[in-house]
Amino acid sequence: MDIAYTPQFLRMLRKLERALQEEAVEKIELFEKDPTHSQLKAHKLKGKLKNRYNFSVNYQTRIVYTPLSKTEVAFLAIGDHDVYK
Repeated sequence: MDIAYTPQFLRMLRKLERALQEEAVEKIELFEKDPTHSQLKAHKLKGKLKNRYNFSVNYQTRIVYTPLSKTEVAFLAIGDHDVYK
């Protein structure tokens, strides 16, 4: 899976604590290998974020992304449930 990183996503990632950044990088690497891996708990979002998806970094932190093609996605945001607002 190819990943495009939006500037907003990169800013949000840099603001996270170092340990959480490392955990996010591990999950991103897992996503690149297998976007449907059960550890990620990936699913489609509803409401105003329909046509977008997310996966879990940990219990609180999510990465929101949108598909660009069958083999490419764009990461839009990372954070707690406030990223849905």
